[in-house]
Amino acid sequence: MVDLEPHRNADELVRRLTDALGPRGVSTDAHELEPLITDWRGRWKGATPVLVKPASTAEAAAAVSICSAMGFPMTPQGGNSGLVNGGVPYGEVLISMRRMDKVREVDPLNDSMILEAGVILTRAQETAAAHGRFFPLSLGAEGVATIGGLVSTNAGGVAVLRYGMMRDLVLGIEAVLPDGRIWNGLRGLRKDNTGYDLKHLFIGGEGTLGVVTAASLKLFPAPALRQTAWAVVGSCEDAVACLALAKAYTGGAVTGFELIPAFGLDLVMKHIPGVRDPLPSSAPWRVLMEISLARPEGARDVIEGCLGAAAEAGLISDAVIAESEAQARMLWKIRENIAVAERAHGKALKHDVSVPVSRLPEFMSRAEGLVRRLAPGADIIAFGHVGDGNMHYNVTPPPGADQDAFLEGEGLIVSRAVHDLVCDLNGSISAEHGIGRLKRDELAARKSPVEMDMMRAIKAALDPRGLMNPGRVL
Repeated sequence: MVDLEPHRNADELVRRLTDALGPRGVSTDAHELEPLITDWRGRWKGATPVLVKPASTAEAAAAVSICSAMGFPMTPQGGNSGLVNGGVPYGEVLISMRRMDKVREVDPLNDSMILEAGVILTRAQETAAAHGRFFPLSLGAEGVATIGGLVSTNAGGVAVLRYGMMRDLVLGIEAVLPDGRIWNGLRGLRKDNTGYDLKHLFIGGEGTLGVVTAASLKLFPAPALRQTAWAVVGSCEDAVACLALAKAYTGGAVTGFELIPAFGLDLVMKHIPGVRDPLPSSAPWRVLMEISLARPEGARDVIEGCLGAAAEAGLISDAVIAESEAQARMLWKIRENIAVAERAHGKALKHDVSVPVSRLPEFMSRAEGLVRRLAPGADIIAFGHVGDGNMHYNVTPPPGADQDAFLEGEGLIVSRAVHDLVCDLNGSISAEHGIGRLKRDELAARKSPVEMDMMRAIKAALDPRGLMNPGRVL
């Protein structure tokens, strides 16, 4: 393991980095460093001897080469919007990719574009739209999250059901290896069987194998029309059955299918201004469904017929269809603000988990029983992506309890029980947020020895001195 104590030759490091990148590419200013060494939720705060801000792949390679030669560990950072303490430096040199924000190429006929690591997700979406194409990745932090971070964490979001994770949207990447060499794998190919597919080592690698500097991304035809509906359901079983019905009825046109608890809706209405309940009901669950169609003709008939079939099957008790883009945005505003309202409600145990979709009802039922037994009075805020089995299963301390004491005490027992259940159902303890430092030890305890040996062998092959984002994932 790399020694993360302050190096005595930090001044020499800063001098060499400044010579290579110029004064705009290096900073030790405390005010500039402060927001980058603290995670966006204020939960973790680290430290760094120097901030490096490359403006090109060549500058990134030069910086990594210098740090490697001098034995300084490095932490790459994108938009600093992660949730598992993966991008906060703890004594490492901090490499921020925000200055690398160029759109290098858009190829509409190949349905692809090449973006640098610092491009913000909303700009990626806008770039695709400006060329008559669609980039489907969408998530709550899209105004902050960068392409490099999204690749490195294999981001998910609300459209995974139809378009897949970030891994499924990447055709190729460019990366700087831990020794400073540049690997240019920016191929725009959908078929390339020339050996190991190396890009997948870096997608989801959380910066532990190198610095992603650019990515070649898949584009899609822009949907002619999207239809959004909000429906009331009585159980998680009904929600899963409704999803299956919707996929069959629309011919696979469902692009989003989100499960929202009544309690989560109540919190949003309490803490988020301008939000109202689209369909007041005492039922415990709601689903937010979006379908995307190639042609606008008959679109209304499709979603009305789908909801009608679900009602006839007894899967939903009521539903409303957004009549405009503004109404659709209001429905999505509820879903996107559950996490915000949850923070206003109090600190929470957060579980970003996934199970096979068919076993989601079993997970929800058994998990509730565990929480009620281990933490009587605690609130459960479970919401997420039914279409891919990913639930954000969060638990807040009982009213009046010492929140920090709960999180560090019985909360640990609750989390262990929830994760035990997930593994029992052949699921994952990290569906879309990654491992970082937060889940590193638990990953090692829950993965098989064979899997851990394989991952450690890859790490040792590419980063034998452990300089790249040490202490994360492995």
